[in-house]
Amino acid sequence: MHIGTTLTQFIIEEQRHIAGATGEFTALLNDLVTAIKTISNAVNKGALIGVMGALESQNVQGETQKKLDVITNEIMIRHNEWAGHLAGMASEEMDEVYPIPNKYPLGKYLLVFDPLDGSSNVDINISVGTIFSILRAPVANRAASAEDFLQPGVKQVCAGYALYGSSTMLVLTTGHGVNGFTLDREVGEFLLTHPAMKIPEETREFAINASNRRFWEPPVQRYVEECLAGKEGPRGKDFNMRWVASMVAEVHRILTRGGIFMYPRDTKDPAKAGKLRLMYEANPMSFIVEQAGGASSTGYERILDMQPEGLHQRVPVILGSKKEVEVVVGYHAA
Repeated sequence: MHIGTTLTQFIIEEQRHIAGATGEFTALLNDLVTAIKTISNAVNKGALIGVMGALESQNVQGETQKKLDVITNEIMIRHNEWAGHLAGMASEEMDEVYPIPNKYPLGKYLLVFDPLDGSSNVDINISVGTIFSILRAPVANRAASAEDFLQPGVKQVCAGYALYGSSTMLVLTTGHGVNGFTLDREVGEFLLTHPAMKIPEETREFAINASNRRFWEPPVQRYVEECLAGKEGPRGKDFNMRWVASMVAEVHRILTRGGIFMYPRDTKDPAKAGKLRLMYEANPMSFIVEQAGGASSTGYERILDMQPEGLHQRVPVILGSKKEVEVVVGYHAA
C-alpha cells in the first residue's frame, strides 16, 4: 500500500541534490523526529501518566516550569546527545549550553530548542509545540561554547516546529521552502501533507495580546486601532483578532491561512527588549516565515540579520503576511 512521502524519504531526496552531502544532517533530523514523536506521546497522554501541572522551580527567564517543560527538555537531550552529530545544545529550560557527555562523539552541528512552547496551555488542552533550530558549529568535533551559538538567524541550516494539536505536525525548512508533515500514528511515520507552504501576502487577521495595549509603542497602537476600525477606518476592511498564547499555534495558523502575529516591544517591563527569545523562538520562526513568503521584523530591523548577544536574549517579534508586516514596519519608521 502506498502511504505517501515520508519525512525520511523527503530529506534523503533533498540531500541528493547537495554536492558532498554525507547523510549526517539526515541522521540528525531522524533523531529529532524520534524526540518529537516521544514528546507527542507524553503531551497526548497528559494527566493519564501524571505529567500535568506546575513545579516549584523556575527556568532561567524566571518563568514557573511545568512538569512537561522539564520532561520534554530531557527527551530532547537524551534523543540527540548520543549519535555524534552535535557539538552542543542550548534550550530555553537550561541556563547554560548543554555539553555533549564525554562518552559520546562530537559532531559539526549545534541544536537550539524550546522543548514545549506554550506550556501554559497544557493543563487546559490547547495546542502546544516544540521549536528547534540547527546551526553549524564554527569548529566541528569540538565541544561548543556559548559564543559558538551566537550566530545571526541567516546562518541557520534548518529550522522547524512540531505542533501537538488535533494531529501532530512537523513543519520545517532547510532554506528551500517550507513543508509540513503529519504524524500517522498507525504507520509511525511523518508523511508529507502540506508541500510548499506559502503565506498569503495580504490578510484580515491579526494576533496580539490585547491586554498589553496600554504598554505598546505608538506604531503598534496605531496599527491595531486601524484594524479595529474595520471598513469605516483607513484600512477599509474588517479584521479578526486571534490569540492562543502559543507561538507555534499562532505561526501555524499564519502558514495555513495568512495573518500577522505581534509580540512587540512595550513598556510593561522596561528591562526587557521583548518577550520572545531570539535564538530558539524568533530566529527559527522567522526563517520558516520568510521561506514561506512572509516577513519578520522587530519593527526596526529584520530579525534574521540580528547579531545575538546572549543565549536567552529577548526581542520584539512582528511576523506573518508580508504586506501587513510592511505596514507595521512603516509605522515604526514614520
